[in-house]
Amino acid sequence: MEDKINATKEKCPCCRTKERGETEYRSLMNRLSRIEGQVRGVKGMIEKDAYCIDVLTQVAAITAALNAFNKELLGNHIRTCVTDDLKNGKEETAEELIDVLQRLMR
Repeated sequence: MEDKINATKEKCPCCRTKERGETEYRSLMNRLSRIEGQVRGVKGMIEKDAYCIDVLTQVAAITAALNAFNKELLGNHIRTCVTDDLKNGKEETAEELIDVLQRLMR
């Protein structure tokens, strides 16, 4: 299983990266897999002409799952990346965090 995890972590040399621990990685990937399944389910509902309210209810569940993913990822980011950068005098990280929070709250 660890080989599979490492194989999916290919890095782009021009992009910023973050090393995630195995627990964080698995948790985020599990959330994304569930969301992916929910989206496929909604696609199937549309293909089967499901009632609009039933589809909207499932879309609301997907939105909630995405919000939970964002909360987990953001919390991890603040505890690691932001904290480390601020300790090292990289004040622009605080501005970056403020910008992303403003975008998320639209």
